[in-house]
Amino acid sequence: MSALSDTVVRVEQCGEVRRLVLNRPRQRNALNAVLVDALTAAVIEAEHDPATRAVLVTGAGPGFCAGADLRHLLALSEAGESPVPFLRTVSGLTRRIELSPLPVVAVLHGHAIAGGLELALACDAVLAETGTLIGDGHLRNHLVPGAGSAVRMRRKLGDSLGRWLGLTGELLPAERFLAAGWLHAVVEPGHGVDEGLRVAGVLAAASNPAQAAFKRMFGVLDDEPAVEAGLRLELDEFDRHWSAHDVPDQLRRFFAGRPS
Repeated sequence: MSALSDTVVRVEQCGEVRRLVLNRPRQRNALNAVLVDALTAAVIEAEHDPATRAVLVTGAGPGFCAGADLRHLLALSEAGESPVPFLRTVSGLTRRIELSPLPVVAVLHGHAIAGGLELALACDAVLAETGTLIGDGHLRNHLVPGAGSAVRMRRKLGDSLGRWLGLTGELLPAERFLAAGWLHAVVEPGHGVDEGLRVAGVLAAASNPAQAAFKRMFGVLDDEPAVEAGLRLELDEFDRHWSAHDVPDQLRRFFAGRPS
């Protein structure tokens, strides 16, 4: 294993697998502009590296990803800016992962919430450590999704479970997702990265032009125009909801109730 960087996205090469580690552990790997741009660039760089045949996405610290950085959303509002352009980059990142010629594996631990779930939903294989809490969670902060939950959640998890997660904001343990067929495996705590590397290694070993073509067909057969239209609709609904219901005030109340 060789470390290629040590920033908000730590990049490591593990044979034919490029590991991308979300590296804002003190912020629970919450997504801000710097992290999203860095992760997008890292995916593109992996795609252009002939020695890389699969990508593994993991999180540093106590959890995979807590979603969008709410302080970032609030700061944009207080600067008189809409969060929609930022969320468009998150949505673009999930689409990039979904359509990448490289297979992408995610390993979840601790929590994968809102934007963290949206990242995972775009991946080709997802593993989770025992007890990981997974959910959409937007509802908890008076938000609607902006990076793919409404588009992918019911398709990937099933209509009933997808609706439940979206309409309650509830977080469920990883074991509840096995029956949906979405999780590739649930593994013991501390073993997620090793198992993720193994799974990514299997995909890397199968790499050839036919694999990339197969993945491209999956994107087309998932009705790409409808997906693109759905992603635009999701962002439009976020914008309307954000403007009509003073969501920044709800976020201020959220932070006022937390210790500094």
